[in-house]
Amino acid sequence: MSDIGRGAGTRVAALEERLGDPWDPANPAGFAAIVAADEHEETPEGGRTALDDFGILAEFVPSALGGRLERVDHLVELMRSVYRRDPSLGLGHCSSSLLGAVNVWTAGSAEQRRYAAGLLLAGEKISCAFHELAHGNDIGSVEFAATPADGRLVLNGRKESITNLDRADAVVFLARTDPDGGPRSSSQLFVPVSDLAPERIQFLPRFRSVGMRGVRLGGISLDHCPIDASKLLGAPGTGMDTVARAFQLTRIALPAMSTAMLDTALRVTLHHVRGRRLYGRGVADIPMVRTTLANAFADLLLCEAFAAIAARSLHMLPELGSVYAPAVKYLLAGFLLDAVEQLSLVMGAEFYRRDGEHAVFQKMARDIKPVAFGHIARAACLSAMLPQLPVLARRAWRDAAPAPAALFIADGELPPLDLSGLRVVVGRQDGLTGTLRAALDDDFPASLRPLVEAHAQRLGSLAEACAALRPRDLSIAASVEVRDLAAAYASVLAAAACVGTWRHATPGGFLSRPEWLAAALTRLTGRALGRPADVPTDVEEVLIDELLDRHDRSLGFGVSVHRYR
Repeated sequence: MSDIGRGAGTRVAALEERLGDPWDPANPAGFAAIVAADEHEETPEGGRTALDDFGILAEFVPSALGGRLERVDHLVELMRSVYRRDPSLGLGHCSSSLLGAVNVWTAGSAEQRRYAAGLLLAGEKISCAFHELAHGNDIGSVEFAATPADGRLVLNGRKESITNLDRADAVVFLARTDPDGGPRSSSQLFVPVSDLAPERIQFLPRFRSVGMRGVRLGGISLDHCPIDASKLLGAPGTGMDTVARAFQLTRIALPAMSTAMLDTALRVTLHHVRGRRLYGRGVADIPMVRTTLANAFADLLLCEAFAAIAARSLHMLPELGSVYAPAVKYLLAGFLLDAVEQLSLVMGAEFYRRDGEHAVFQKMARDIKPVAFGHIARAACLSAMLPQLPVLARRAWRDAAPAPAALFIADGELPPLDLSGLRVVVGRQDGLTGTLRAALDDDFPASLRPLVEAHAQRLGSLAEACAALRPRDLSIAASVEVRDLAAAYASVLAAAACVGTWRHATPGGFLSRPEWLAAALTRLTGRALGRPADVPTDVEEVLIDELLDRHDRSLGFGVSVHRYR
C-alpha cells in the first residue's frame, strides 16, 4: 500500500517511535503536552528533547558535509512527522535553521559551509535575519546596512520578526552594501553571534502572535557594530541572487511540511465525528459531513502530490525552480487554509475548545494561518511568477517534452541536489506541462478523460494569453486579470503533477486508482474557475472508505502512507 520512498520511510518510523503516541496524555511530546505548552507560548520540552536526541538538525546538512540531507522530498516527509505534532516545534525548533542554512549551502565558501554544518550537527541553531517590519516581504528594500570601513564592515539597523534570533549561534543577515541602490545593492553576511560586540547590539522584545505561539519571534538592533569582511556570504552585491536560488528549496519544502497540519486537523475531525451522534444518526454518516471529509482528503492528496514532484524537480529540473517554488507556495496555502476552515464547521463547538482531547484542532487552525504569508506572501508568489510566463508561453509550453518518469516515483533515482546550480529565471522546457499534454495520448478511463482534457485546454488558453503580455503588464501593479494567469498556471502544474503521480503509481496502491485523481482534478477545476467543487458523488464513497481504513490503522492521510503513532 505504501508509496513512500524506502529510505525516508525508515527514518520516519524511527522519528515517530521517538516522539511516541500523540494521543497519550502522559506523553511529554503528545498533544496534551503540546497544547499545554502553547497556552504558555512555548513548545513542549519533551518534544524538543526527543528531536534533539534524534539529531533533527542533521537532516538539514548535506551528506557531503556529514549530515543526512540527500533528497528534498525525503526531508519534507520526515519533517511532516514533527509538524503533525506541533507546527511551532517544527518551525521554531527545526525549520527556522533551514532558512538560514540554505543560503550558506548555496553561496558560502568551503570554510563557511563546514562551520555551518558543524553548528547544526552539534544541535546549535542558525537564524535567518532578512525581514524588517517596515518592508514586510519586500526584502529587496532593506535598510539594514553593512558599510565598509577600515577593511571591515560596520553594521547598522534593525531586523524584526525573526525566528530564534535570541537562541541562535549564528545569523545570516541580508544587508545593504551599496547605498546607491539597484539590483546588486544587497549582500548576505554569515556571522557567529559571538562575533557581535555586546555593547553594539540590543535584542528587541519578543513579538507575540496568535498562531505559532510557541515560535520565538524577536528582533535585533545594531549600532555601528564592526565585523570582519570575511563574513560576506558570496560575492558583494549577490545577496538577492542567493535568495532567489536558495529559497526555491524552502518555498517548496516549508509549505509541503505544512500539509501535516491538515492531516492532523482531518484526523481529529474524524475522531470527533465517529464518536458523536446527531439527529438519531452518527455524525460521520451525515452527507454534508462525508462530503467535507472527502473534499479535505482530496485536497491533502493533491497538495502532497504537487509538493513531492516540485521537491524532486529541484534535483531533476533545476531550471524550473523559479516558477515551481512560488506556484507550490501559492496553491498549497490556499487549499490548506480552506480545507481546515471547512473542517472547523464540522467540528462545531469543539473547534473553539482549548481543553479536552480535541483541543489540538484549534491550535492547528491557528498555526496554519501563517502558511499564507510567512516566508513569502501568496500575492508575492504570483508577482514572482508573472515575469516568467511570457517566456514559458513562447518557448516551453507548446513543445515541451514530458518530465522523466523518475520525477513521479517515490524511489526514483535523482541526481544530487545542487543549490548553487539553481537558476534565477526559468529555462526553456517545462516538463510538467509536457507531461499533461502527453497524457492526452493515454487510454484514460471515461471518468478521467474530460477532466484531463479540461486542464490541457486551460494550458492552451493560458499560453495564448501569456504570450500576448507586455512588459508593463508584469509589474507588482499588475491587474487582477493578469495575476489570475499566474494562479491558473499554478493550478495547471498541480493537475500535471497529479496526472503524473497517477500514471506512475505502484500498481494496486491507492494512488493507482482513478477515483483519487478524479477528485483532485475536480477540486483543481473548481478553484481555477472560482467555484468550489465537491468531489464527484461516485468518487466520494471510495475516498471515505480509504480515509476510514487509514484512520483505523493509524496510517497517514497523504500521498506517502506510513504509520502515524
